[in-house]
Amino acid sequence: EDYAKAEADATKAIEADGRDMKALFRRSQALQKLGRLDQAVSDLQRCVSLEPKNKAFQEALRALGSAMHERMKTMSCTDSKVEQMFQILLDPEEKDEDKKQKATQNLIVLAREEAGAEKIFQSDGVRLLTQLLDTAKADLMLAALRTLVGLCTGHRSRTMAILAELEAPRLSAVLGVEHEQVSLAACNLLHTMFDSLKEGLQKDFRGKEDAMVLDSSKDLKLLIKHLLELLVLEGASAHGRDNALNLLIKVVPRKSPKEPNNSMSLWVIDQGLKKILEVGSTVCGTPGCLPVTENSRMSASVLLSKLYDDLKCDAERENFHHLCEEYVRSWFEGHELAGKLRAIQTVSCLLQGPSDAGNRVLELEGIMDSVLSLCASVREAHQLVAVEALIHAADKAKRASFITANGVSLLKEIYKHSERDSIRIRALVVSVPAMKQFAEGSTMKLAKQCRKWLCNETIDAGTRRWAVEGLAYLTFDADVKEEFVEDKAAMQSMFHLAKLEDRSVLYAVASTLVNCTNSYDHEEPDPQMLELAKYAKQHIPEQHPKDKPDFVKRRVQKLLMAGVVSALACMVKSENPALTNSCRELISRVFLALVEEAEDRGSVVAQGGGKALIPLSLEGTEVGQTKAAQALAKITITSNPEMAFPGERIYEVVRPLVSLLHLQRTGLENFEGLMALTNLAGISERLRQKILKEKAVPMIEGYMFEEHELIRLAATECMCNMAMSKEVQELFLAEGSDRLKLMVLYSGEEDERLRRAASGTLAMLTALHPPICKRIPQVTVHWLEILQALLLSPSTELQHRGAVVVMNMMAAEREVAEQLIASEMLEILTVLAKDTDKP
Repeated sequence: EDYAKAEADATKAIEADGRDMKALFRRSQALQKLGRLDQAVSDLQRCVSLEPKNKAFQEALRALGSAMHERMKTMSCTDSKVEQMFQILLDPEEKDEDKKQKATQNLIVLAREEAGAEKIFQSDGVRLLTQLLDTAKADLMLAALRTLVGLCTGHRSRTMAILAELEAPRLSAVLGVEHEQVSLAACNLLHTMFDSLKEGLQKDFRGKEDAMVLDSSKDLKLLIKHLLELLVLEGASAHGRDNALNLLIKVVPRKSPKEPNNSMSLWVIDQGLKKILEVGSTVCGTPGCLPVTENSRMSASVLLSKLYDDLKCDAERENFHHLCEEYVRSWFEGHELAGKLRAIQTVSCLLQGPSDAGNRVLELEGIMDSVLSLCASVREAHQLVAVEALIHAADKAKRASFITANGVSLLKEIYKHSERDSIRIRALVVSVPAMKQFAEGSTMKLAKQCRKWLCNETIDAGTRRWAVEGLAYLTFDADVKEEFVEDKAAMQSMFHLAKLEDRSVLYAVASTLVNCTNSYDHEEPDPQMLELAKYAKQHIPEQHPKDKPDFVKRRVQKLLMAGVVSALACMVKSENPALTNSCRELISRVFLALVEEAEDRGSVVAQGGGKALIPLSLEGTEVGQTKAAQALAKITITSNPEMAFPGERIYEVVRPLVSLLHLQRTGLENFEGLMALTNLAGISERLRQKILKEKAVPMIEGYMFEEHELIRLAATECMCNMAMSKEVQELFLAEGSDRLKLMVLYSGEEDERLRRAASGTLAMLTALHPPICKRIPQVTVHWLEILQALLLSPSTELQHRGAVVVMNMMAAEREVAEQLIASEMLEILTVLAKDTDKP
């Protein structure tokens, strides 16, 4: 269905031979799909003049003529509609709100269709939409932005023209407005524009219509430059700033390290690194600070991290470090206390993002001392900044030992004597990873205190989040896990936090849940090494009794009852930078643990788990994608797939399931992938086509030769259901292939389930594709013995399959029928025909 390439190839064929009928006809079909009906008609007319008696050409021409007529009618109708809609919207006298609402809806719907979008564009629509944007009325601005999204989607030249008309400063200003919906719509429009412009950079263009288009890299840079300026613009709103950061995260770094060109990231680092750090270093509540949300610093950290990861060599990284150090020094030296706070906040931001850069800055002279001395400050705001910086520093093992040596006694003092819960919680979290030498039982006490804070509604959410951070460490202890899942209020408070606007808590929630469900990777120790360790009298770490499977199973039940699935679904839905790939992986691990028991899968699906797993299985780390795909497979095996994934969603499940068939996956993942695909292949032809399109059939065939009998059986069952497709039936007749031979031989194997699957496939193939009947005697000399053995089997199911195969072969080919009757087959059939117990 790549119509543009089909048209280009057909054009080449026609250039070689102007009378090539097939090429002319194919090109007319492609042009029709591309919406260029007038050119399609002229191609068809040439076909008809070359072959006047061809019915197919005449029919196609007639159909196309009526399509043209319809289009002319709607076009003339659309023309007047577009004018009317703009008149209603731009008329200051128009008071009928209902009428305006309808007009905005119609415009948006029209813009989504290519013909409608082109019409709006041609009838001076962009200028009129600009006027709507300038009205400063939220509903009209939203309508204009959403219509522009339709005009820009997938159309590079139109996007460039619109950008020239609207101008980057205006778009940037709309992104920075106070109205949250308008800012989000502007963010969506800009994202669409970036996609359309970037597509232009990657395609090699053919044909006339794209030859006129100018280079779009200048436009991309112009848009990005304005986004970077918006970050430090004092008049811009807090969520406008967040949207600008999110956009930069999506459009600047390369999508994959295989792309050679990272020039956009280098340009952003040179032009805007300090602007991004301005947002990251903002201390809320200080005079003259930029308006930011609770997510802004996290977004800045993620952007910095992505930019740093996009660098290719040491010189580029050195430049990044140099710019960060320069920025921190500029605040630290000569700005009194406020400057020191900004410098420390910058360190926190870097430690949460590109930690290498954070560590380098932390080593600058005087920074660590300032952090420790500010921890003892009398002002809460100062203490908060310093303690949070320590938390992020203690995350890194190199620092933890330094903090243990220098800071723990101070933190203990703060924890014991501070009046403020906000400080005590943070002090506790720093001490947890830094103090390996807890007294016996103190872990339980600390965890209890964290749960108490977590449930305390009077403390603000930003502070309660740190209680979850503490639990993320403490739940490594099995006793803490057990107490946590018994405390329903604490679990529900944590789930409530995960659903709030502040997304920086996501990783801590996911880590806590991975600990409670024991869904991290376990490495089984090598038995020989264990013996050696015992011999050498080394300490051998033993599994805690409360981490045994029965305890884990009970914990999963408790989490499910507390509503963990809806919290996870909410976490996945957030289009937020805090949902990093490693965070997605943790969520996938938890989901896999939740669907381990077949009886829990229904409730996971009912609470939105199936829907949440699809995006997790399509992007993220490879481990995360595989875990999510395996969870999808488990659900598909035991639930009715049409109920678990209603509507179009069922087709989205195919790709993740096929990914489980790759050779680097484990045997269990292969097996579950095959079982799930068997269920899908049995539902409809459209699903089988989707499985074929994902190139799964060669992999399924490969697993039919597998040593492991269960995998071999699952692959054969999957092939049995796939054999209902015409394309798969043709494969069994391909010259030089042993597919049919394998099915016949498997029908004579000892394993009854394998025989059932293979003979079922033969029954289906011989019924749906009669030429196969003639091939069966040619593939192996044992074909008659195998069919007779099926008919004489004690299993009624096998007898039934055998009888169907023989009946189909009898009906298909006289020569085959003669061979069957000449053997003992006639006697066997006679006996079976008289058996009244098996109707």
